[in-house]
Amino acid sequence: MKSFAVAICAPSGVGKTTVARALVEQSPDLTFSVSVTTRSARPGERPGVDYHFVARSEFESMIEQGLLLEWAEVHGDLYGTPRANLEAAERDGERLILDIDVQGAAQVVAVRPDTVTIFLLPPSFDVLMERLQERGSEDATRLRRRMDTARSELEAMSEFQYVVVNDRLEDAVARIRSIILAEGQKSSRSGQDLEELRQRLLKALADEDV
Repeated sequence: MKSFAVAICAPSGVGKTTVARALVEQSPDLTFSVSVTTRSARPGERPGVDYHFVARSEFESMIEQGLLLEWAEVHGDLYGTPRANLEAAERDGERLILDIDVQGAAQVVAVRPDTVTIFLLPPSFDVLMERLQERGSEDATRLRRRMDTARSELEAMSEFQYVVVNDRLEDAVARIRSIILAEGQKSSRSGQDLEELRQRLLKALADEDV
């Protein structure tokens, strides 16, 4: 199976992390990319599972050493994807699910053009605001900042290969799973085994005396 990365992006509050986690739980050939961040853990988040929480100085050291596949500053905090995540997925023959922002996705595509990019949309503005306001950590200032960021992220939607509306979790996960399965069948991802099969078929046809 050809390994490749899948970048899932969305405005804050659309539920990309929930979708990405559900996708991985249902698919043994997918693995979740645990990002590194300088922000504090929210209630219920587990270090090493939800994020690798580090000090800003450690994050900056990772940048200097070239240990990050992508990184960005969002709402004053730094987020990044360790290169080791993709290397491990490729070694194990898995497809890496990246839960990242628009800036990060662009960086990953620049390094790995074969990355599949998917943008999640909320079914309506009312649903988006409801989801944002359900976050107990959001005061008025942070909420306004997230709304401004959401606007700029929505403007970048055309840069993505696929767009999925996250109306129901089960439906969104099924749609993304279908996209990944279809991408895996592209001739550009065929790999050596299929190319060898093609060559054997061509040789057999040429040798066949009709």
